[in-house]
Amino acid sequence: MKSTETRAITLRHNRKAPDKVSVIPSKSELHRLLIASALSDSETVILCGRDMLSKDIEATSKCLSELGAKISFEGELIRVTPISDLPKECLLDCYESGSTLRFMLPVVAALGVNATFTGRGRLPERPLDDLLCVMKEHGISFSSEKLPLTVSGKLSPGLFSISGGVSSQYITGLLFALSLLSGDSTVSLTSPLESAGYVKITLDVLKSFGVCVSEGSEGSYSVSGGARFTSPREIRASGDWSNASYFLASGALFAPIRVSNLDLLSSQGDMKILDILADFGADIEINEGDVTVSPNIRRPLTVDLQQIPDLLPTLAALAVFADGESVFTGGKRLRIKESDRISSVANMINSLGGEALELPEGLIVRGKRPIGGVIDSANDHRIAMASALISLGCESDVTLTGADAVSKSYPTFFEEFGI
Repeated sequence: MKSTETRAITLRHNRKAPDKVSVIPSKSELHRLLIASALSDSETVILCGRDMLSKDIEATSKCLSELGAKISFEGELIRVTPISDLPKECLLDCYESGSTLRFMLPVVAALGVNATFTGRGRLPERPLDDLLCVMKEHGISFSSEKLPLTVSGKLSPGLFSISGGVSSQYITGLLFALSLLSGDSTVSLTSPLESAGYVKITLDVLKSFGVCVSEGSEGSYSVSGGARFTSPREIRASGDWSNASYFLASGALFAPIRVSNLDLLSSQGDMKILDILADFGADIEINEGDVTVSPNIRRPLTVDLQQIPDLLPTLAALAVFADGESVFTGGKRLRIKESDRISSVANMINSLGGEALELPEGLIVRGKRPIGGVIDSANDHRIAMASALISLGCESDVTLTGADAVSKSYPTFFEEFGI
C-alpha cells in the first residue's frame, strides 16, 4: 500500500505533545456552510476563529467558484458572495474530497448545469452507484458511472429512496439539492442511517439559512418545494471534534492537554470521543469551550464504529497502549475511505511493533508498547495524524512517509502537534 505523497518526516519518540491547542474549525461544517452561502440571497461571512484552508475545503470553494460564487479567505473569516449567473457548463475538480463530490453532484443537477466532475487519489474508486441511480430516476444523465463523469439534465422533485448505510454524504447532497427544486420531495431511507451526526449537521446548517426539513419517524426527510436560502449574514463554524481527537487522546495517554474552541452542544458525531476517553480511564475536565484531558488508567475499548467511523485511527492508537485487548466493529465503510482504513490502521500498528488483527468490518488491537519504525500514510490524512499520536509512546523514532496527506484536512497539524 504505497502513498502517492512522498515527503517523509521523523517523529521523535522522546518529544512532548503540546499542553494546549485551539482546534481548527470543523471541516464538515465548512463544506456545508460554503454551499449554503453560495446558494443564498446575499453575502455571508463565515467566522472560523482562526485561518483555515485545507485541500478538501479548497475543493468545495473552487467548485462553487466555477458555478459563479465569489469566495475569499481572509484570515479568520471566509467571505462568500452567492452565485448570480450560472454557467451553462463547467469543469469541477473535487480533488480527493468525497464530501465535495457527493454534495455537489445533486446540487449541480438541481441547478440544471451541465458539469464534468473530476477527482484524484482514491476518489474515482469510491462508490457513487446508489446516488447516481436515484438521480437517474429523476431526470439526470451521466456519461460514466465513475470519475471523470459529466452530469446533464435538471433534477425533478419527488420520492428519493436510497440506502442510509452506504454514505451519509448522499443524504446531505440530496437535502441541499431538493431544497432548490420547485416541487415537494421526500428522501426515504431503505436501511438505517449510519454516521447520522453528519446529517444532523446538514439539517442545522439548512435551518440557519431558513430552509426547514421535516424528519419522519421511519427514516425519511420531507423537503418543501420553493425553499429560499436566506443568509444569516454572519455565522460561526465550530471546532472540529474529529481533528481534536488526536490532541485529546494524547492527553489521555501521556500528559494533560487543554483543547479550546470546541462546542459542547455540537451535532458532530465524533464528540463521542469524550465518552470513549472516559471509558478508557482518562480524567476529563470541561470548562465552557475548553476540554482538559489527563492520563489515568488505560482500559481496553469495545466500540461500535457505525456512527463514528472516522475515529478508528485515534481509538486504535489509544488501544495500542491499553492494558488488554480492544475490539472495534461496525466499520465496513472504512474500507472505502481515502485508504482502506481498516487495513492501513492495522499496517500502521504492526509496522511499529504493535499487534493489530484485521476483521472484515473492524479491528482487534492488543495492548503492547510499540517499538518504532517506518509508516506509510497510504495518502490518508487520518493515518498520518494517528501515526504522530502513537509515536509519542514508541521506544524509538518513527519515520512517516506521505506526511503531506494532512493537507487534506489539517495543513498545520504537525506544527501544532509539536513536530
